[in-house]
Amino acid sequence: MIFKKHYLLLVLISNVVFGQLTQTVKGKITDKEIGIGLPGVIVQLKNSAITIASTSDENGNYKLLNVPVGRQSFLFTFTSYKSMPVNDVIVTSGKEMIVNVEMEENTISMTEVEVKASSDTDVVNTMQSVSMKAFSIEETERYPGSRSDPARMAANFAGIQGTNDSRNDIVVRGNSPAGLLWRLEEIDIPNPNHFAVPGSAGGPQSLINNKYLANSEFYTGAFPANYGNALGGVFDLKMRNGNNEKHERTFQFGFLGTELALEGPISKKSGASYLVSYRYSTLALFNEVKFNIGSSAVPFYQDLGIRLNFPTKKAGVFSFTGIGGLSEVKIILSKTYERPSELYGDLNRDQYFGTNMGVGILNHTYGFNSRTVMKTSLAYGVQTVRTDHYLILRNKDFIPKDTLPHILRYRFYEGKTTLSWFIKSKLNSKNSIKYGFFINRIDVNFSDSVKVNSLYDTIAQVINNKAFKTRINNISSFYLAQPYVSYTHKFNGKLSFNAGVLSQYVTLNNKYTIEPRAGLKYQFVSNQSLSFAYGLHSQMQQTYLYFAVPDSIVSNNVLVPNTKRELANMDLDFTKSQHFVLAHDYLVTKYLKLKTEVYYQYLWNVPVYQVSSSVSMLNRGATFSRFFPTYSMANNGTGYNYGIEFTIEKVFHKHYFFMYSGSLFESKYVGSDGVEHNTDFNGNYMMNLLGGLEYNIGKSKKNILSFGTKFTYGGGKLYSPVNIAASNAIMDVVAQNDKVNTLQFDPYNRLDLRVSYKINSKRVGTEIALDLVNVLSARNVLALSYSPDPADLTADPLVKNYQLGFLPLFYVKVDF
Repeated sequence: MIFKKHYLLLVLISNVVFGQLTQTVKGKITDKEIGIGLPGVIVQLKNSAITIASTSDENGNYKLLNVPVGRQSFLFTFTSYKSMPVNDVIVTSGKEMIVNVEMEENTISMTEVEVKASSDTDVVNTMQSVSMKAFSIEETERYPGSRSDPARMAANFAGIQGTNDSRNDIVVRGNSPAGLLWRLEEIDIPNPNHFAVPGSAGGPQSLINNKYLANSEFYTGAFPANYGNALGGVFDLKMRNGNNEKHERTFQFGFLGTELALEGPISKKSGASYLVSYRYSTLALFNEVKFNIGSSAVPFYQDLGIRLNFPTKKAGVFSFTGIGGLSEVKIILSKTYERPSELYGDLNRDQYFGTNMGVGILNHTYGFNSRTVMKTSLAYGVQTVRTDHYLILRNKDFIPKDTLPHILRYRFYEGKTTLSWFIKSKLNSKNSIKYGFFINRIDVNFSDSVKVNSLYDTIAQVINNKAFKTRINNISSFYLAQPYVSYTHKFNGKLSFNAGVLSQYVTLNNKYTIEPRAGLKYQFVSNQSLSFAYGLHSQMQQTYLYFAVPDSIVSNNVLVPNTKRELANMDLDFTKSQHFVLAHDYLVTKYLKLKTEVYYQYLWNVPVYQVSSSVSMLNRGATFSRFFPTYSMANNGTGYNYGIEFTIEKVFHKHYFFMYSGSLFESKYVGSDGVEHNTDFNGNYMMNLLGGLEYNIGKSKKNILSFGTKFTYGGGKLYSPVNIAASNAIMDVVAQNDKVNTLQFDPYNRLDLRVSYKINSKRVGTEIALDLVNVLSARNVLALSYSPDPADLTADPLVKNYQLGFLPLFYVKVDF
């Protein structure tokens, strides 16, 4: 009789499990404070139809077999730790699912909250109370219009402006996007975008590939003391480890790239693994097979990501992380023989533009015991840019003349070698501390020469005979040191406090800073909390600015020509800011969250001209143009940002999700003219409304059909009345100095749609996705550009540049 009961149970499990596709779910469970693996954690599949459970081993690793494909939820429980639910994870047939979880000591009675599935196995930052958003890789794919780009995905968050279709710049609370810090595996990295311009932190195409990313963190202000050299925000990226038991592959073909990712074990015995991802521009592939894509300006780009992980029994974990990319584009407008009805940019030059970027990071993580971890990293990052421009002289019939004078050439190289070290220790259940340092050696080789021409320079030979003006020509090296310490204290289950201090010292000009940080969080009822954070933040100027040669300098309060070509900006100090943030979090239900934040930021030591001018470095970093100072600069500028942000989010559950994020803000600055102006980023308001539906369809409901939509609405771009005479003199837009940013284009609006279909078959998972960007073809104005008509040089030379129209993007992804 007993045997018969067990037989019937096996038959039942067989009907439930073996009658449908299943997959392995595994991962590592770590202490949230220091990242040490937790043994003995019970892991359960939250599924009423079947019971699947496991226990983590001595290193915190666990494995669940025969988990049905589709959305699944899991529960992690461990004595003296808070129970951790991980809900609505997508389990597919093509690849094993890695779900890594951090658990927090001191279990208290609390409402179950939504936690994203994570692939991060490294030491995790817990020193933050407010203005931080953890995001999953699924979000970069789920949100319409994100193009699988973490930066564009972040534009959905409150406080972030996403009103530039051509670039993925992250404008945080009115700050210049150049104030953003990019970090990968605890190391500050160069701008991780293809076609990146010096002095910027964004670009038109991300070099980061979400195939290798783990869950990561995004900070919008008052960030912890282990982050330095940033004013606006921090994008802290993590790379996941490859599967250490099974070789897996992913192939993707889409409009934005053709990709191949490989991962698997190097040694199953030791748990060593590899992960390699490569992407090549699909448009470049089309061009190479002579397929006409409607433009000669084809973007060529390719990028690579590598992660090698080598755990040992006694010596800790060794790893190597690397990303890199090459990009090139040739914008040949001398082949254009008719003036188009609508312009994007000017038509007066051929442009050859290329960039390279790469980072390699060696890590060693060592656990002294169950409460203390040490991590040492050695890294090298490099970014190079090369550009040549040739002036197009046109006849009155718009036909280009034969000779194209060379008018701009620059070569930029910036390399950085970094030694990073820290110890993170949990002193007891209430107190933890992290202390360490970054030592950066920065090597530069900058050269830039230009010929300044006016509208009336129309003879090629005369232009060719002009001498180039050298704006920068320097080879140099210097160091940036950044020691820090952070401390966290939990008074009880409701009240916690963190504080820290960071110092920065740059040997280039012997400037230094001391930057205190602090945060307080109080959970006054089980589903509501108040948080406060303060931070003093400082940032060096863009490296090339120190070596730029201004045309004129102020000497003894007198403006004189810079005949000796002095590096008059070498002594510029850090730009500094104080940031105050107050936040309220309200968990309405297990799956519905409300968040409100108010903030104020004051900035000083901002570089401005030493002569009366509205020019400020707070306005730089969001275009494809570099800023070269005409006059010597000093740290005499100021600025401020304040606003309120509101987010309501229904996390994915029972087939749908939605999120609304809204911001009201002011962003102002004062230049050397003593006048308060709007910054370039003071759109005053921004909102996003997005949501999605998901249904299981097909035989056994194993396939998933998803729909998503997003609507963005925000204040239009600010612009200035133009000084036409001054613009004609240099063939570029020159604003009227006393009326900067007094005009505004119409509000920005864009509607995006997304549909995807995931097909789960035996050993293979396939996804077909289509993003429809700007489905209503809204005509959003980006900027004014200088483009005179050669048939009438007295006509208005200014034209409006419009952003992207309707853009369909697709991809097909196969996991096997």
